[in-house]
Amino acid sequence: MIAADRLNTVEEYYFSKKLREVRGLMAKGRPIINMGIGSPDLDPSIEVLNVVKEALNHDGAHQYQSYQGLPELRASFASFYKDKFDVVIDPATEVLPLMGSKEGIMHISLAFLNPGDEVLIPNPGYPTYTSVTNLVGAVAKYYDLVGEQQWFPDLEKLQQQDLSKVKIMWTCYPHMPTGATASLEQLQKLVAFAKKNDILLVNDNPYSFVLNDSPISILNIEGAKEVAMELNSLSKTFNMAGWRVGMILGNADHINAVLKVKSNMDSGMFYGIQKGAIAALNSEDSWFKELNKIYDQRRELIYVLADKLNCVYDKNSVGMFVWAKLPQGIQSAEKFIDEVLYDKNIFITPGTIFGSNGEGYIRFSLCVTADKINEAISRF
Repeated sequence: MIAADRLNTVEEYYFSKKLREVRGLMAKGRPIINMGIGSPDLDPSIEVLNVVKEALNHDGAHQYQSYQGLPELRASFASFYKDKFDVVIDPATEVLPLMGSKEGIMHISLAFLNPGDEVLIPNPGYPTYTSVTNLVGAVAKYYDLVGEQQWFPDLEKLQQQDLSKVKIMWTCYPHMPTGATASLEQLQKLVAFAKKNDILLVNDNPYSFVLNDSPISILNIEGAKEVAMELNSLSKTFNMAGWRVGMILGNADHINAVLKVKSNMDSGMFYGIQKGAIAALNSEDSWFKELNKIYDQRRELIYVLADKLNCVYDKNSVGMFVWAKLPQGIQSAEKFIDEVLYDKNIFITPGTIFGSNGEGYIRFSLCVTADKINEAISRF
């Protein structure tokens, strides 16, 4: 049986391949320290875990659940956005729970893109934007992000291009992989750009609460719901990556379009996970402070490691990564990280997996214990 032609448009996800290589080295006894992937190594709060345990005995806990999630989960999403972002969301019509925000990228693309439609994708940016665009038969149209412009698009330059076929624009602020933030003024410009060009603007926003004192949502902008949606996730904020809990927010028409796709793809989120998500969303501020205290300690150690490698980095960046520029003269980020992997038994992500503008950069994850980071430093 011959696979579908669409598989020729994508490759196996980089981390799927590379981590298989890393696991192979570990199986041979190599003491690998994995600083590549952003999978939180810390646990959810004990309150969240206790709620899930209790939920296992609830009536109907093991049955199919609503495609739209529990009403109290949607209400918790709305309360979270009002409390943390000062954004008013109608829990009945303007938010939809997702099994991780990554699936939302596919659902949104299936809901709004026809074959041949164009999609504006950041370079560097999350590789899944490109993969999903290709899988649905749309056309990736990259826009440049560079350090000299604080990793924000040159909208005037972009406006000079033919945008008549563009249907969706993906953004991600705080930005992954660089950790750059966008101001309210910059987000206003993005919304205005989307309105002018009749583009659906989708902001991917899972890093707002990691080492970031000023969380902002694209939906903070007046009139944004007319043209914008936002993805968010509990993976990073609440150490629940493996639980697969995310959300998509936007106006009722946009949400209904996504729901048409989603309701044909799954049969609802497990009841216990939904109850755990509700507990997480109602966490005290102390949760965020304690989490950031740990990440801040780790980040300071990563700075020391980056200094050992003669890298340059921006201390104003946020999120759970450190994006670092390699010294001049190093031609290939991928060759560099392979040398470090095999010589020092440390895996670091090359910037090139996020796009051509990632060449010359590497990305360190903060999902590594302080002891492991200190050990990595000692190896140099």
